[in-house]
Amino acid sequence: MRNFIIATLLGIALIGNTGCFLPIYSADPTTRTTELIYTSENMRHVLEEWQRIWFLDQPSHLTPYRTHGGIL
Repeated sequence: MRNFIIATLLGIALIGNTGCFLPIYSADPTTRTTELIYTSENMRHVLEEWQRIWFLDQPSHLTPYRTHGGIL
């Protein structure tokens, strides 16, 4: 039972450090800079994609000035 608890704790500790063993970006500074630029550019386009999906980028058909709508 003690070996199982130790193995479980060791497994949890290793799972928490996955980012250290599997780096997401390259170690070369030039390549890493390019990868970071590509990642940030992709995140910038999320807002435009969201507006396109929900049709928020359509032109407004409202009048540019307020109208009364009643009989004057």
